[in-house]
Amino acid sequence: MDFTVTAQDVTSVYGLDSVTYFPCSGITSLDARSASFLGTVGLPTSGLFTSRMDIEDPYGPDVDAITLSSRFTHHGLECPPESRSWWSLGYLFTSLLALAPESGRIYAFPEGTVDYIELHRDIESLVFALIELRKVEKDHEDDVDPEELAARFREVVEAFDPTPFDDEDSPWNLCLEELEHGIW
Repeated sequence: MDFTVTAQDVTSVYGLDSVTYFPCSGITSLDARSASFLGTVGLPTSGLFTSRMDIEDPYGPDVDAITLSSRFTHHGLECPPESRSWWSLGYLFTSLLALAPESGRIYAFPEGTVDYIELHRDIESLVFALIELRKVEKDHEDDVDPEELAARFREVVEAFDPTPFDDEDSPWNLCLEELEHGIW
């Protein structure tokens, strides 16, 4: 499959040590495009996005380390029925990110809620935004104007996929607001 985002794009901003590739062969519940992307381009991790990289169960043998239903049940939370089979990807800021394996869509569960927001049309869009976020981080360290950085991020990411900004409570909208107000 052809992707706009390449493995070189990811490693050029995150380095080799911060990218995880997923061996997704034989997993029939994951859509082919997501499986191919995760296996060839990978998922980066950083201080702002912590990917769920280990496949060992951190909670013990009775909790499925991948699906949301088991994780929510373990924490005594009600998991929305439609999201029970979604896969935990990691945390973007304080929101749990999940992949709907049948559709490939990415959802965010903001901290302290079991409600979710559609965040990205697919895994490629998420990784594209993470690459752009990493560029913002580097430019912020070089004292580029925060409002300029926020505007650039929004413009570039929205051109690729407008979904990240559709909900006012999206982690991306909150991130840009904090950036513009000097909270970074």
